[in-house]
Amino acid sequence: MTKIPSSLPRAALLSLALASAGLLGGCSALLNSADKNGDFPQGVVPPPDQAYAMGLSYMQKGDYQRASKDFQAVEENYPYSTWATHAELLTGYAQYKNLNYDDAISSLNRFVQLHPENQETAYAYYLIALCYYEQIEDVQRDQTATYESITALNNVIIRFPDTAYARDARIKLRLANDRLAGHDMVIARYYEKQHLYAAAVGRFQDVVTNYQQTTYVPEALERLVEVYLNLGLPGEAVRAASVLGYNYPGSSWYETAYGKLQDHGLVNAADTVPADGTPGAPLAAPRHHHWYWPF
Repeated sequence: MTKIPSSLPRAALLSLALASAGLLGGCSALLNSADKNGDFPQGVVPPPDQAYAMGLSYMQKGDYQRASKDFQAVEENYPYSTWATHAELLTGYAQYKNLNYDDAISSLNRFVQLHPENQETAYAYYLIALCYYEQIEDVQRDQTATYESITALNNVIIRFPDTAYARDARIKLRLANDRLAGHDMVIARYYEKQHLYAAAVGRFQDVVTNYQQTTYVPEALERLVEVYLNLGLPGEAVRAASVLGYNYPGSSWYETAYGKLQDHGLVNAADTVPADGTPGAPLAAPRHHHWYWPF
């Protein structure tokens, strides 16, 4: 698995933990009934403030497995305490940091279901999205996690549009869509290599139509030119090249497509077919973020 790194606002979470606890400075006093390893005798349930303090202490040390156990102890033994709500969120965070993504998603979903109006619900949704996002595979592999991450990232953007979480989610969403487009390209190139041209056309068109803001669009258009020429469809090849030249006039992919049309004696036709596919109409001036697709 190829993990896509993420930027997590750890300072914000630590601030939440400290504000809710206000006790790390006196942590040793709270833990005086535990042994030297910070463990209580078997069968002894620590008070909620001490269990919470131990969880924070382990989290600061990077021992996220121990931290999650202490936060879970607060949830299970003191569900109605003032500590329980924060412990539920921090359980999910500790599990996320320990790469226990399924457990983290379960814990965080439980948090948002139980506390939909909590001020930290936005952060919980963001963490859920990160759990999916960091499981995204490379383009040659199954993209189930990519689809799930896109759903979760959109959830953050729609629910909390003006937050820092939504701004980061929009960046990650572009990267996730780029991964899906890359996956389509891998499959489409294989189809083209195997001379399965109709299947290749479907995949290349999907990239052009559904992933217009990704880096793969110029290549997809150039390969459509190739496939249509192989299918004996010069008109379609010319239209694909026209779209490519209209939107990426200086790209190497357009140069390649232009060369292929030239080899087939179709350059003059390409010069007279506008990007919107209307015969005889002059080419319109490029418009920012506006696409013409004649198919």
